[in-house]
Amino acid sequence: MAPGWHAERAPERPAIIMVSSGEVVTYRELEQRSIRVARALRARGLKAGDHIAILMTNNRPYLETAWAAQRSGLYYTAVNWHLTAGEVQYILDDCGATALICDEFVGDVVADLDLSRIPVRIVGIGDIAGFERYDEVLAAESADPLGAVECEGREMLYSSGTTGRPKGIRKPLPATPLGDPSAAPVQIARGLLVSGATQDAVYLSPAPLYHGAPLVFSMSWHRLGATVVVMERFDARRCLELIERHRITHTQMVPTMFVRMLRLPPAERNRYDTSSLVDVVHSAAPCPVGVKQQMLDWWGPIISEYYSGTEDIGNTFITAREWLDHPGSVGRPAQECHIVGDDGTELPPGEVGVVYFDGGRPFEYHHDPAKTAAAAHPNGWRTLGDMGYLDADGYLYLTDRQAHMIISGGVNIYPQEAENILAVHPAVADVAVIGVPDEERGEAVKAVVQPVDPAAAGDALATDLIAFCRTELAAYKCPRSIDFTDELPRDPSGKLYKRRLRESYWKDHDNLII
Repeated sequence: MAPGWHAERAPERPAIIMVSSGEVVTYRELEQRSIRVARALRARGLKAGDHIAILMTNNRPYLETAWAAQRSGLYYTAVNWHLTAGEVQYILDDCGATALICDEFVGDVVADLDLSRIPVRIVGIGDIAGFERYDEVLAAESADPLGAVECEGREMLYSSGTTGRPKGIRKPLPATPLGDPSAAPVQIARGLLVSGATQDAVYLSPAPLYHGAPLVFSMSWHRLGATVVVMERFDARRCLELIERHRITHTQMVPTMFVRMLRLPPAERNRYDTSSLVDVVHSAAPCPVGVKQQMLDWWGPIISEYYSGTEDIGNTFITAREWLDHPGSVGRPAQECHIVGDDGTELPPGEVGVVYFDGGRPFEYHHDPAKTAAAAHPNGWRTLGDMGYLDADGYLYLTDRQAHMIISGGVNIYPQEAENILAVHPAVADVAVIGVPDEERGEAVKAVVQPVDPAAAGDALATDLIAFCRTELAAYKCPRSIDFTDELPRDPSGKLYKRRLRESYWKDHDNLII
């Protein structure tokens, strides 16, 4: 399972379609270009086990470069191009990359980097002083097959840093020939077959490729021979238009994208034909029950969900029909799952604790053995740091991140509960619930809301939202106050930087609960 197999059998089939530029990369071109990049990296001294970094916006060379690393036995780190130079520098230094592939759109950031330890520098789009041009690098290399030296590489991605400094998640290299069935990347691609994947599938990738799911999903679809349609940036109306134009069959989204599409006027939403969709999977962030129900009412029972992490220690999956019987669940765990209380003992169904999995693939937090050890239970189980509970049928429900839990007057409050309620209020475009300083209780519950209509922000709306929340939740779980903002600090994948939000409220206090 690799692009070369499809390049031999269907060389002119589109492997990549870039939305804005209209560029089309066939399977023959993907195979040849990734070989040329692989040869160029090898000619510049990189060997299996070495590390490259990709700092680019969504563009044509991105997946070509990733496949070059994948077929060369290299580690490759996709870097968020929204980061500051200091944040990028930390990742480059930490991962030990000796090659950097970027584009001219991050030129200002690159100009402030110390690249003295990165001898191989290639610019994929445009020009940057001191960087070789991508097309010229390719032109100088042969597209002849690499032969026996080809072996599976592996992505090494960094956590988003929503609760602290990003952590590099390092997994063992497969040490197998490219496409070997035993390699973890191949096994992940085989998992797509349960969603009805075929070579005729057309997969829409609407999110930044520097995130784990969009990158791994896109490359997994390439292993199956599908066409991957890449959006440079997500736009709700454009997304619907693309589904109709390209007859999209599969896509992976995050709840924020659902919300943005649902906020379109009904006439605008309904003008597009989305009947080609076979399976829509979502992940990365909790989806409010009300939002998912609206999407199912709109698109039908084709929206599945999985819960996992880049660490790959455990996962769950739930179909649309299962979810309708277990609303709010993220599915049944594929591995044995344990809910653990504060004292380290396992809790019975219905009680909230830290979610642990027994099994999964090996990993480590790069250069941080203490964090690696902290993810493990004495029984050998491992956790992503999420809180949740199992119901009597074995379905998992997430309540929040362990680090986001609010302790008010000695009571544990999981802000996701209130967020899920407020997210479906028609006046709310986005919402985050956090704990803020309170002299009496230690922390008080506050909601920070981005209103649909900025002019509506004020005391009257705040009162209405608090009352709305209390119709569904106990009063102590609901916000005691609401602040309004033009925009919440989210990354393009929809993940909320809750730490940044909390810091603005705790900056003048001795304690910062994060």
